[in-house]
Amino acid sequence: MISPARTTTVPFWLGMRLFVPIAISVAAYGVVWGVLAGQAGMTALEVLLMSALVFAGASQFVVLDMWTPGSLPIASIIIATAIVNLRVLLMTASLKPLAAHLPLPRALAAMFLVSDENWALTMTEVRNGRGSIAFLLGAGTLCWAAWLLSTMAGRLLGAFIDDPRTYGLDFAFTATFIALLLGMWKGRGDLVPWLVGGLVAMAVSQWIEGNWYIIAGGLAGSFAGAVVEMRRAPRDAL
Repeated sequence: MISPARTTTVPFWLGMRLFVPIAISVAAYGVVWGVLAGQAGMTALEVLLMSALVFAGASQFVVLDMWTPGSLPIASIIIATAIVNLRVLLMTASLKPLAAHLPLPRALAAMFLVSDENWALTMTEVRNGRGSIAFLLGAGTLCWAAWLLSTMAGRLLGAFIDDPRTYGLDFAFTATFIALLLGMWKGRGDLVPWLVGGLVAMAVSQWIEGNWYIIAGGLAGSFAGAVVEMRRAPRDAL
C-alpha cells in the first residue's frame, strides 16, 4: 500500500525536477529584470518584496516603465498589473479539478505559485494523465525560488551589467515561451488559436498604446480555440 505522504512527495519532486530546464531560462530573464529594476531606481529591498509577493514577471516588467521613486503612481500600477494578470484567472480556473479536494484557503495558497511556465508544464502532465496539485506545487516552488534569487542577483550585480542585450539575456523571456509552446503542441488544430492570438496581439500593439495587446491576443486566441473545439466535437462524436 502506498502511503498518502508518498503520493504527494513523489509528484512534488517530479514537478520540481521537470521544471529545472525552464527554471534556468526563468532565472536568465529574472537577472534581466533585476538589472532593469536597479536602473529604474528600485532598492534591493523593493526588488525582494516585489519578486516574493507579486511573483508575476510580465506585470513586473510593465511596472518598471511606471516606477518613479518618490512619486509612485500607485493606482496606475495596480490597474496595469491587474490587466496584465487577467490571464491568470483563466489559468487557475483550468486547475480547479486538481485542487477540488483542498480546503479553499489551501487551494488559494497553491494558486499563488501559478505562473505561465509551471501552468503549461502541469497542463501537459494533466493531458498525459499524471498531473496533480503536488506536481504544480513542485514546479511552482522552483519557479518562485528561481525568480526571487535571480532578480535579486540582477539587482545586486546590475552595476556590472550595463546592457543585458550584450549577453543575449533579453531573448531569454521569448525563448522560454517558444519552448513551452512546442511542449504543448498537440497537432495542426493548435495553429488556429496560436495564429489568431498572435496576429491580434501584433495588430493591437500597433494601434493601441500600453499592454492591451496581451489581453487582446489572449482573449482572441482563447475564443478561436473554443470555436475550433466546438467544431471538432461533433466530428469526434460520429
